[in-house]
Amino acid sequence: MTTAALRKELQGYIAKMPEQKLAVLKPLLSELAKPTYTIEQANPSECKRAEKRFQEYYRNPSSFVPLRD
Repeated sequence: MTTAALRKELQGYIAKMPEQKLAVLKPLLSELAKPTYTIEQANPSECKRAEKRFQEYYRNPSSFVPLRD
């Protein structure tokens, strides 16, 4: 089933739903509509730690294990 078809089917169920059940469904749908992750800016402490690690890497790259390994 395509996403569009599934959305249409779910909207049909919602359209037929009694008003009391809509109130129960709203918090669930509201939560499910939120993104699964958020990207936040790093705080100053995190920036300092990252900068320190960059400097360590540039001084001695061989001391780091490549991701592919």
